[in-house]
Amino acid sequence: MKVAVIGTGYVGLTTAVSLAMNGHEVMGIDLVEAKIIKLRQGLSPIYEPGLEEALAHVLQKGVLTFTTNLMDAREAEVLFVCVGTPESADGTADLSYLHASVTEIQAMHKKFPHNRTIVIKSTVPVGTGDWVANLLHECSALHVVSNPEFLREGNALLDALEPPRIVIGANDQEPFAVMEGLYKGIKAPRVKTTRPNAELIKYASNAFLATRISFMNELARLSSVIGTDILTVAQGMGLDNRIGPEFLRAGVGYGGSCFPKDTIALLQLAQEKGVSLSIVDKAREVNTTQPEWFLEHVQRQLSDLNGKQIALLGLAFKPDTDDIREAPSLKIIKALQQKGSLITAYDPIASPAVSKLFPDVLYVQTPTEACKGAHAALLLTEWKQCVSLDWSEIYASMALPNLFDGRNAWPMKEVREAGFHYTGVGRS
Repeated sequence: MKVAVIGTGYVGLTTAVSLAMNGHEVMGIDLVEAKIIKLRQGLSPIYEPGLEEALAHVLQKGVLTFTTNLMDAREAEVLFVCVGTPESADGTADLSYLHASVTEIQAMHKKFPHNRTIVIKSTVPVGTGDWVANLLHECSALHVVSNPEFLREGNALLDALEPPRIVIGANDQEPFAVMEGLYKGIKAPRVKTTRPNAELIKYASNAFLATRISFMNELARLSSVIGTDILTVAQGMGLDNRIGPEFLRAGVGYGGSCFPKDTIALLQLAQEKGVSLSIVDKAREVNTTQPEWFLEHVQRQLSDLNGKQIALLGLAFKPDTDDIREAPSLKIIKALQQKGSLITAYDPIASPAVSKLFPDVLYVQTPTEACKGAHAALLLTEWKQCVSLDWSEIYASMALPNLFDGRNAWPMKEVREAGFHYTGVGRS
């Protein structure tokens, strides 16, 4: 099928590459000409394992092209809308990019009319798909589908090629048939439903996962007081097949582009409708205060953070991505600077992005270099480069042997035997 993907950010580029890998003729569209030039050269604007190699492959095959002009995609049978829907000042989703894309599609369709399916893959408030359909109701042979993405950063390409489920929201049978043709050969459960249901499935999924993380972080706070070990507790919980082991890891809080934005958007929607979502609200509160709670342990150990050198290992919100949106590291850097700490930081990918926000931090090339002369080292992202360390070398390099494991990823017994004062999140 001939497919156009509007937006070449995280979701758009992964969608375009995966569809091209599955045999479709795909055109990626973005208004930023500099980004399109790089994409044509096979250079990905985002870091995602395997994506740049796959991009180069489909470019070489000629099944993926890029343009800045939507009119170049006038023969497309399916148009994916993968533009950003960032959080606005009041917490609602900013749909201005979506509206601009739909307006442009409308103009193109009127000039070059034929049977088309508009697929909204951007995360949007419930009712947006119906709103778009009403906006385009005068355009004959134009169908609107909600097809939310469930990509995990660091595993996005695999998730696009082998999704755990495909959710399709539409109001008649023809677009369902089109989407089945698009996803032919992909073995995954289908949920065929209305557009509002599909939109709420996306928000509800992210809110539930965020709540699981915050629940474990609250339990970790209790564990740190009563002397239990949150890792053992999580293991015991996860063996219950009604619960499962995923998203039961306590830490310094969740970040990224989805959980923070989607939970606040869901709360805003509920507030507009006069409904209280107190569990989701509490999950956000716990996540907001988790970095502060973690730093209290550092403060207690060092007495005074003013003038102390603190090493931060990992800056991205999770491993295998350069995404720093809502990363806990940003809150921790800001708080440490306010307390007068001197910060050295290491991240294999995300340092350039963080340096634009915090230029006064010393960014180094190795974890050992970050720890040199430090009074404490904080693990904020469990990159393998930050977890598998030469502990004798780290011990010799630090001014004080204090380790604060914000991801419960360091070997507690080993580092304590090496002479470190180790503090995890809810570890006994």
